[in-house]
Amino acid sequence: MDFFQSNESLTVLEWILRALLSFAFLLVVTKFMGQRSISQLRLLDFIIALVLGNIIAHPLSDEKVGMKGSFVTALVLTMLYVSATWLSLKWPKLKRFLHPKPITLIHKGRIQYDQLTKARISIEYLFSELRKEKVEDIQKVALALWEPGGIVSVFMDTPHQPVTPSDLNLRTEPLTLTRPIIVEGNVDMTLLKEMGKDVEWLQDQIRLSNSNIRDVILATVSYGGHVKVFSGKQLG
Repeated sequence: MDFFQSNESLTVLEWILRALLSFAFLLVVTKFMGQRSISQLRLLDFIIALVLGNIIAHPLSDEKVGMKGSFVTALVLTMLYVSATWLSLKWPKLKRFLHPKPITLIHKGRIQYDQLTKARISIEYLFSELRKEKVEDIQKVALALWEPGGIVSVFMDTPHQPVTPSDLNLRTEPLTLTRPIIVEGNVDMTLLKEMGKDVEWLQDQIRLSNSNIRDVILATVSYGGHVKVFSGKQLG
């Protein structure tokens, strides 16, 4: 474990071991903290990500810096982060500080210029976000909010919202979303258990396509329990 301590110099193998250990450590810490995409990072998330990255980077670039101190500091910060997140659920004032309310950018088709300044975004950026939502006329927008996660939520005025089958009293079919249950011969046992089925049931479904589980490249299952087997030609 010499690579874990501070040294005058490290071999190539010891540098590799440091990198592998740091990578595994960050994976565990991230899993413990809970995962968010970059676009969903809030104030506390961003600070922790920035500090943790800086702490772990030092022993990966300087052989004279041991890993023990970095790991202990990172663990303490992680515990503080989890504690602050938990406290924000119990203490409204802390919640408002860490997770501020959305800022109204557009109200009934009118841009709230003072709120743009508060959100620190430009009109050009606002319009770019509206284009992503396929909004061609700002007067059709009933409400647009700047969310704490750094995204713009757009709500169209009622006359300009898409028509749904329920608006036309049309009969619709149940949701038939499919999920992969076999990938390259490997069965998703968690999904199978969730459906209340077993491997024997799945094997019976696969046999209907004259196939065997081990030979299946991809098979999907719908909420209704319909299994569809895809051949190599269908995938390629």
